[in-house]
Amino acid sequence: MKLIVQIPCYNEEETLPQTLRNIPLSVPGVDEVEILIIDDGSSDRTVEVAKARGVDHIVRHRRNRGLARTFRTGLEACLTRGADIIVNTDGDNQYDARDIPLLVRPIVDGTADIVVGDRRTEEVRHFSFLKKRLQAFGSFVVRKLSGVQVPDAVSGFRAISRDAALDLNFVSTFSYTIEMLIQAGSKRMAVTSVPIRTNRVARKSRLFKSIPDFVSRSAATILRMYAMYRPLSVFTAIGLTLGVIGTLPILRFLYFWWLGGGVGHVQSLVLGGSLVVIGFMALLVGIIADLINFNRRLIEIVLEKVRRLELQHGAGPMVRGQIPLAQNGPLTPDAIAALARCLRAEIETTSHQERDEDPAGSGALQDSRDRRAG
Repeated sequence: MKLIVQIPCYNEEETLPQTLRNIPLSVPGVDEVEILIIDDGSSDRTVEVAKARGVDHIVRHRRNRGLARTFRTGLEACLTRGADIIVNTDGDNQYDARDIPLLVRPIVDGTADIVVGDRRTEEVRHFSFLKKRLQAFGSFVVRKLSGVQVPDAVSGFRAISRDAALDLNFVSTFSYTIEMLIQAGSKRMAVTSVPIRTNRVARKSRLFKSIPDFVSRSAATILRMYAMYRPLSVFTAIGLTLGVIGTLPILRFLYFWWLGGGVGHVQSLVLGGSLVVIGFMALLVGIIADLINFNRRLIEIVLEKVRRLELQHGAGPMVRGQIPLAQNGPLTPDAIAALARCLRAEIETTSHQERDEDPAGSGALQDSRDRRAG
């Protein structure tokens, strides 16, 4: 069983060495431990520091693309390199990597698909009172909407099984944490949490500018993702709310009409009728969105199977190079069909060729591990 620890980095040359030192070289129940750095367009010496520390794999973005896209790039790179378990941690050393054995234990035991590290924010001294309250409220909202009982919804210290990683699809450009939980709840994945230790981070967050910015962007992500995975519930609630509100002025008009004075209250009838019509239209939109949601699920099933074929036959990068839309653009049936055709052609081609193994590959990997151990 192979574990790959992925670390999204953006200008982390100062904190990355300590983060790497804390990563254990052996984990109970795991045969191999490797480290993958995703450099998100850093302008400092992050990559040079990673190479000097003997990191096994480095993936680079030419420019800064944000945490969500960087996380997605890391997942794909880990899967391509044969990871059975993927652990995500931050390059700023916020999470104590020495807790990785605790984090992966439920997956090794076969009891969980995703494990989220619980920072126990109420006990973190360097968190402000406002931050603690917002974190608790936000996690409560995410638990209610996703059905996943995780006390720290925005913790980025997570372990993900290979099957779960293949079944996850991220569309948010802000952060992956909330979207992952809503998606996991919708797909009935086994999600649990374990308490972890944290370290104080001196620098300001590069993910958001301020607490109000973080709250607004997180709220937008929650609403967008919940509407994406539970559209009928969202639009039904909107439609019923508008319908009930619209019924009140209609009843007011009928009351005065019964008393013989309805002529002067036509405005109530117009307003109420408009709201009821809009509410009915929202219900129709919900039904259509729910049908689209079922179609999206079918496409995700196809995408998962294509991913497994890619990894099984080693055709992933070549196929994605020919069909970039499947990775970076909207996921359409035409893109899936084109990807499947290209993959089938690649499999047919490679099935008649002998694959040579790189004799220096294992040696290079061992050298990198020796440098890390040193």
